[in-house]
Amino acid sequence: MLRIDRIDVFYGDVQVLWNVSLRVDGGEIITVLGPNGAGKSTLLRTIVNLNRPLKIDQRDSGIFYRDRRVDGFSPEETVKLGIAIVPEGARVFPEMSVLDNLKMGAYIDKARKIREKTLKEVYELFPRLKEREFQKAKTLSGGERQMLAVGRALMLKPDLLLMDEPSLGLQPMLVTRTFGAIREISRKGVTILLAEQNVNYSLEISHRAYVLENGRIVLEGKGKELLDDPHIRKAYLAM
Repeated sequence: MLRIDRIDVFYGDVQVLWNVSLRVDGGEIITVLGPNGAGKSTLLRTIVNLNRPLKIDQRDSGIFYRDRRVDGFSPEETVKLGIAIVPEGARVFPEMSVLDNLKMGAYIDKARKIREKTLKEVYELFPRLKEREFQKAKTLSGGERQMLAVGRALMLKPDLLLMDEPSLGLQPMLVTRTFGAIREISRKGVTILLAEQNVNYSLEISHRAYVLENGRIVLEGKGKELLDDPHIRKAYLAM
């Protein structure tokens, strides 16, 4: 579904990603694991063309979605392909109600036509959002805002969902619920690319994973197998 071949990404003169390659097959949950500052958020932003890879004109590098080269698209064009992103930090529209935030997610034509059906599905996944339907988003707890950010992305009816640190700042019980929701979203047929620092939860649910450190992929493998990798145990699990 998604293939990234040897991309470099800069912020001004500072290089953030170095020769990064990965793939995401349809139906998978893929995790990009790494510490703060590794480049995980930059990678997700580059996929949706909020950042641009340097090697955009080279045939041997780029970003491909369903075998179509998409680096160079606008963010709006990327969304219309069926790619949605849940940004880090549960960013929602604070002065708008839960319902209006969700409706904002269904702004492209194909999503707007089935908006009421999708809204029902989001409320089934996150019943708390139904209970808070008419509250302003700024009155929600951190966990509820994260639910809202995920729900808003799902209103797009994406085929590929990018999630940036969905467990960041959540209490342990809410982390468990969040990863349970990710599994349920996957069971409904959405392919997921997850950027995370939570090693145990993310590798437990992932089909495969990549470890990104200092802007480079240093390790890859099956999710559960990486839990036993010596580098992962030493660097991330303090074992």
